[in-house]
Amino acid sequence: MTERLADISARIEGMHQLSAVVNAIKGIAAARARAARAQVEAVDRYTAMISNAMACSLGSVNTDITQHPSPQEASTATASGNTGLLLFLAEQGFAGAFSERVLDSVGDVLASVPLLVIGTRGLSITATRGLTPLWSASMPSHSLGIPTLADDITHVIYAALSNGDIDRLEIVHARWSSGQPQVERRLLLPIEPQDIVAPDHGTTGDSPLMQLPRDTLLASLGQDYVHARICKAALHAFAAENEARMEAMSSAANQIESELEDFKAKLRQVRQESITAEIIELGTGAAAGNP
Repeated sequence: MTERLADISARIEGMHQLSAVVNAIKGIAAARARAARAQVEAVDRYTAMISNAMACSLGSVNTDITQHPSPQEASTATASGNTGLLLFLAEQGFAGAFSERVLDSVGDVLASVPLLVIGTRGLSITATRGLTPLWSASMPSHSLGIPTLADDITHVIYAALSNGDIDRLEIVHARWSSGQPQVERRLLLPIEPQDIVAPDHGTTGDSPLMQLPRDTLLASLGQDYVHARICKAALHAFAAENEARMEAMSSAANQIESELEDFKAKLRQVRQESITAEIIELGTGAAAGNP
């Protein structure tokens, strides 16, 4: 009986320690998701600013923004070209089926297109599916490292365009909405004309003052625009992964609490049985001593 009490007590202590770890993971995930959501708003404003600058610089001139190919060709481009996919998957575990959801949204085309994969945990999942990406990288542990990651991705993308590895690129990532991850898939390159929105200058009609050749300016702004959109997608994916981890940890915490109640009930039962056995033993001993 004493061994059973010690065993159950040890299990309860272990469950308490596990609960503390789960709550710590949940708290870290919550802080990271909150920081990423705040930064998305700043990136949105930055993206809009670049879009406006491109629209002002472009004017009515048929100019190549993305270098390969031009935005005017985007409306007639089809998926029959060498379209690559930039996938943002999970960096760490304890996020449920986060990566699987993103991969499943793409479907069977995964095996036949060039892949750029972000996320260490997601990369291991792509390997189990027999997929070998053209390039991969890990997601930074903090959202402040995402601009540097976006720099690396932008360089890889333009190198792949120059080498002919891809002609077009779509970006696939999750974003948290209505309590669950929603997968978004959008064309990143070539830049779509409808994404370039001219600002409202009122009735002045003033043209911007440019000190660089138009083509040079647009090429630079185009890369900045791509960089900003990659940052935005990465931040959404970063936040969504941590939101998914929070959900997984909440479920784990509920399961731990339920098991703790079971163990506590069992401990009370074993203690009662032990007390009852001792009372019976004392009563039997007393009866034996008084014939």
